[in-house]
Amino acid sequence: MAELADSLYGMLLRMPGVLAVVGARWSGGLLHYLRSVTLSEPTPSFMEVEQEFGAAAAEDPDGDPPVTVHEVSELDGAMPHVQLLVAAGARIVAECAVPLAQGGWVSFMVATAERAAVDVTLRSRLKQVAEVTMVSDRRLMARREDELRQVSDAFLAEASLQMDSSLDVERTVRRVARTAVPAVAEGCVVHLCLPGGLTPVASSHMDAGEQQWLGAVAAEDLWLTHVLEQVLSRGQGRVLHGDELEGGPFGAASSGAGRAVRALSVNPLRARGRALGTLTFLYHRVVIAESASRFLADLAGRAALAIDTSTLYEQRRQHVVSLQRHLLPSELPRISGLTLSSAYEVGDASLDVGGDFYDAVSGAQDGVTLLIGDVCGRGAEAAALTGLARHTLRTLLEDGGPPEHALGRLNQALLREGTSRFVTALVAVLVRDGKGFLLRYWSAGHPAPLVRRADGAVEELTAHGDLLGVLEDIEYGSGSAHMAPGDALVLFTDGVTEARAADGTFFESCLRDTVAQQGAGAAEGFAERLAATAAGFRATGADDIAVLVAQAEVVA
Repeated sequence: MAELADSLYGMLLRMPGVLAVVGARWSGGLLHYLRSVTLSEPTPSFMEVEQEFGAAAAEDPDGDPPVTVHEVSELDGAMPHVQLLVAAGARIVAECAVPLAQGGWVSFMVATAERAAVDVTLRSRLKQVAEVTMVSDRRLMARREDELRQVSDAFLAEASLQMDSSLDVERTVRRVARTAVPAVAEGCVVHLCLPGGLTPVASSHMDAGEQQWLGAVAAEDLWLTHVLEQVLSRGQGRVLHGDELEGGPFGAASSGAGRAVRALSVNPLRARGRALGTLTFLYHRVVIAESASRFLADLAGRAALAIDTSTLYEQRRQHVVSLQRHLLPSELPRISGLTLSSAYEVGDASLDVGGDFYDAVSGAQDGVTLLIGDVCGRGAEAAALTGLARHTLRTLLEDGGPPEHALGRLNQALLREGTSRFVTALVAVLVRDGKGFLLRYWSAGHPAPLVRRADGAVEELTAHGDLLGVLEDIEYGSGSAHMAPGDALVLFTDGVTEARAADGTFFESCLRDTVAQQGAGAAEGFAERLAATAAGFRATGADDIAVLVAQAEVVA
């Protein structure tokens, strides 16, 4: 269009008696820019204005563009295009206004010194210029819309991939803001509906120096807050420019960085029937804001869906964490002469509740009964059986029942449930024996425990036994050992032994060495260090890791 305008302006300037040709681009009362040529300056000149004149501007043309003739003295001398005409020595102006396909219009003005110069030929040429411009504009706009549609589709697809690549709410909203700037606008702010009201959670500006300013405006400006609340309550996007920006921190009447902002678009973020917040863009050109309404609505819809998905995922994660926490003891008892430590590492990225459990029950004579187990599978049924298994064993052991009796009662309870899931469990009883402890244990198909001696040697205790919840009559693997001061009993679930590295190696192959190494540190963190090492080793697998350690204290 610029190349076409330069050619047409040159043709008009060569007409007899013409002193200057000026073109003005309007949207309502907003003058965007001027293009001009004069006899003294035949090289085309471009001047960006972006100034609101309101009622002083001409009305939007419609239909066949007429040619009108004015005395320069009758025109508003405060307008930039009139000043250009006066400077060129004009007394008479012939004008033809052309509506544009993207909205607004362009006005062509030919300046002469005498009215007689505005003859039939000049009028005809001016009207031809207007008609050529109008037809060319429509063709260019059709091509531009097709190109923009392709670009918009590609951008929306990429934006969706970026936003959907994370299930973290904060990371998602930051990606929404960063993806859109400067691809869509000069600035972007995302507000979410939080318990304290609409709260800015992410902002981005193409000028890093204005980032802090935009964040402050988003958080503190009452005018902007009112606009956002209106859009959210109506459920429809809105573009503000010109007089609509008055009273706020944007537009020509404002100060600082806000002066460059010529338009503001606000779209509600709604997903699954819920209002989530707003998506706001800042523009330095009104035309861009007005032409992107459908695109912005689509982008806002995708952003809302990504944010809502992340929010729901976070809520589910919190629920799972809470449920998992209630399936495990809130704290371990303090036993004289023993240091107890425990750890739990979630292995499933889907955040289904796992079936691993452990507990510790204080006993008589400074003793303690430790229990650890694993319900097959994950999810709601596994969580229900986990609670049943842990609380059944704990209750029976607190009542003083022998471990084999407690395991038998749990087996019967599982059979009555009629579940297809099995349970492994191990119960270990530690009682004071001189300076150390006597250990007795009963296993129902659970991985064999380890004893790390004070000198670093690691022994595996024999443990077999039948799975719980499968057979009416079961046999337990049992045994005993002595723990001297400094020795540690290490109980764990199969998530430890079956953690697999990228090359297919199981953690079981290095378990003893790891127990020897990690047991050399402070007794309080033994379980946490062992669980963290197993989790760090794991490249594949989705089983949870539970570790329970009892270390006999060294008597000074």
